[in-house]
Amino acid sequence: MDLHERQQFEFFLQTATERFVERLEQRFRGAAGALEALRCQPHSEQVWLSGFVDAVFDDFLLSNIDGACFILRALAKRPVDVESTRGTIENVLVGIAKDQFMKLLLLKSQEALEQHSGYQPVQFGAE
Repeated sequence: MDLHERQQFEFFLQTATERFVERLEQRFRGAAGALEALRCQPHSEQVWLSGFVDAVFDDFLLSNIDGACFILRALAKRPVDVESTRGTIENVLVGIAKDQFMKLLLLKSQEALEQHSGYQPVQFGAE
């Protein structure tokens, strides 16, 4: 992958992570609740990880074979299991790209929420 493409991928990943984390923190009223929900039920309706990945792929025009190849080239060293995958080449590649990106987004979002929860103000009792 060329350096300019790597830079574009890193921007995409950072942007997606920031947007996802911000929505989770708003929905769960803080980083601690968001982190717990993300760890326990990442595919629940409240967290909506797979739906978010679908939406961000659409927003960045990556839900096509060229977009899938862009993502897969950036994640080329990650392991993948495709035994039960069927469909057109485009659908299979887009599905694999979304799945691999979703796994990476999950990790990056957990890291960001862990950092945010470490910086939350401490609540002291009334004195």
